[in-house]
Amino acid sequence: MLDELTVEDAMRILAGGGRAASTSADAGAPSPVQARGAKESPERTEGGLDWRSTLRAAGAAPSEVAPAKWPSTPAIRGIPASTPEVDGELAPPGIVVGATSRDLFGAGGPSLDTVGEIARAIATCTRCPLYATAKNPVPGEGAEDAGFMLVGEAPGATEDETGRPFVGQAGQLLSKILAAINLTREQVFICNVLKHRPPGNRNPRPEEVTACSPFLVRQIELIRPRVIVALGTFAAQTLLETKLSIGKLRGQIHRYYGVPLIVTYHPAALLRNPAWKRPTWEDVQLARRILDRAIDSA
Repeated sequence: MLDELTVEDAMRILAGGGRAASTSADAGAPSPVQARGAKESPERTEGGLDWRSTLRAAGAAPSEVAPAKWPSTPAIRGIPASTPEVDGELAPPGIVVGATSRDLFGAGGPSLDTVGEIARAIATCTRCPLYATAKNPVPGEGAEDAGFMLVGEAPGATEDETGRPFVGQAGQLLSKILAAINLTREQVFICNVLKHRPPGNRNPRPEEVTACSPFLVRQIELIRPRVIVALGTFAAQTLLETKLSIGKLRGQIHRYYGVPLIVTYHPAALLRNPAWKRPTWEDVQLARRILDRAIDSA
C-alpha cells in the first residue's frame, strides 16, 4: 500500500506513529548508486585518505592548525560515544572513521577558517579535471552551525546549472523528508562528497574523491554537526571507507571524526523504488532522535 502513495501521503501516514518495520529485502537491497567496483566485504583503508597532503599540494591548506574545537574523545558536544542514549538504546554502534584530534590540513597555504572561505577555495580548485567540465561549483549550503548535516554523492545537472545542492526532483523530495521530521533546508547543511559535477553524472573516480574530500572534512570540522546523514551508497562508502552495501550499513550509528553518522538511501533512489520509502523514514527518524538527544543534553 505504501508504494502506491505519494511521498507526502506516505510521510504523513508514517509520521502518524505507525510501526515502521523494514523487511529483509529492504535491508539487503542493493543501491542503484553503487560505486564502481564495490564489493560487500568489510575492507577499508585504516589510514583513510591523506587529507593533509592533498590540500597542501593544491595550495589550499591553512598556514596554522587551529586548536581542536571538539573533545579529545569521540563525542557530540558533551555526549560521550559510549552513552547508552546514543549508541546502545537507539541503534548498535557501527564503523568508526577518523579521530577527534584534528590535525587535518597541516601547513603551507591560506587558511580555511569559515564555510565561506571553503566555498571560495572550491570555486578556484583545479586539483581534478572536473572544474573544466562543470558549469558551477556546488560547495553546499545551509546553516553554518547546523546540528543536522546531509551528504550526497555529487551534483547533478540542475545543481550544476544553479550551483546549489539538491535542487532537482530528488532535492524536492529531500525537502519533504526534512519537513516530515520538522526540519527545513535553512536549518540543516546540505552538500556532496564531490563539489563539481562529473560529466554525464558518471560515478566519481578515486582521484576526484581524494581531491574533494578534504573540503568536506573541513566543512564538518567548522560546522560541528550533531549528526550526519549519508545519502546513498557512494556517500556512505566514501565517508565510512568501506565497501559494504547500504543494506548492511543502515540501522547502525557510525562515527565520522567523532560525529554520529546514519546511512540511508539517496532521494533519487526513492523516486525509482518507492519500496525504500519506509526504511528511509526509519533512518531519518533515528537521525532526528540523535539530534534531539544531543540538544537536550547540551
